[in-house]
Amino acid sequence: MMKTARALFASLLVLSAGAVISGCQSDPDIDITKLGLETDPPDVLYTQGLANMKAGNMAEAARKFDAIDRENPFSEWARKALVMSTFVKYRQGRLDDALASGNRYMSQYPKSQDAAYVQYLIGLTYSKQIVDVTQDQRASAKTIEAMQAVIDNYPNSEYVDDAQAKIRFARDQLAGKEMQIGRYYMERKEYLAAISRFRIVVEKYPNTNQIEEALARLVEAYYSMGIVDEAQTAAAVLGHNYPDSQWYADSYKLLQTGGAEPRENKGSWIAAAGKKLLLGS
Repeated sequence: MMKTARALFASLLVLSAGAVISGCQSDPDIDITKLGLETDPPDVLYTQGLANMKAGNMAEAARKFDAIDRENPFSEWARKALVMSTFVKYRQGRLDDALASGNRYMSQYPKSQDAAYVQYLIGLTYSKQIVDVTQDQRASAKTIEAMQAVIDNYPNSEYVDDAQAKIRFARDQLAGKEMQIGRYYMERKEYLAAISRFRIVVEKYPNTNQIEEALARLVEAYYSMGIVDEAQTAAAVLGHNYPDSQWYADSYKLLQTGGAEPRENKGSWIAAAGKKLLLGS
């Protein structure tokens, strides 16, 4: 008896839903799509989505692509729509939504023909969130991770060159953050703390725009602490790599105030880092 009642209740729900949809379809004043339903087949919706993109109506395009994904899950049209949905949301500035759809695509279709493009879109989405070095640089780290995946997993794709450029920019941001913190410690005369930050730049980000200043700041910090041999080594590495740099000229002048000059101490960590710098690593 209980099973019969439940079955009857379920049937009534189905009939009621059908009546609502039927009523909406017959009422010209009600737009059925506003109820989250789409009556067109997926290929038509996809074409409509592309047309809306071309017309600049990204919101409507996103709605069409999302409808395909929702109404035809795991179909080939849903796969293609998920690609376009990720792109449209990126263009709209709906970055969290773009990441959600992009990551879902990569979890479902990592070896598909569009996987390289979607992975690249994920990297672009993180890159778009990179902020000034005075702020948190989590997006820079995520950009590097996402773009490195493009390079590692899809080395023959057309996105590799730009992925490398985005990585260089993000690394420069991370190095810039370390420099900003290091300069803060220098102003407070907390030289050991400052050195630890400049060392990160020299060892981890040697091919960034921050390297010249990092070496010069090491000269200044070590010299201020009275550790002249390390200051001399930092200046020597700076001079070997950037002989025409103003940072080198300033470092040289600083050492001369105490009667010293650039000279490499072979046992210094700076000298070891300098060899890698010369090799371009």
